[in-house]
Amino acid sequence: MAEIETQGDWHWRNSMKPVRFFALDARVAFFFMVFLVHMRPWTLTLFLLMCILFWLLERKGLTFDASVRSFRTWILGTKRPGLIWHRKRRLNDFG
Repeated sequence: MAEIETQGDWHWRNSMKPVRFFALDARVAFFFMVFLVHMRPWTLTLFLLMCILFWLLERKGLTFDASVRSFRTWILGTKRPGLIWHRKRRLNDFG
């Protein structure tokens, strides 16, 4: 029991660390596998573009999930109502 606790930095708080594929995010491995299965110049280009994209995101300090949320906020804008316009109640005058 004591030997498990002293094995270095294996701890529950490290479970949210991003998975790495060499020096990049592990999501790049999907494009690497696509390239390995279907070796064409366009898949190599796709793999290299994704490597550059993930590298640039990491240089900016964003994870992939945070960058997707940031992109969604940029597309939708800052004004986001709580209800859809057709579900809002109308003011009725029954008098």
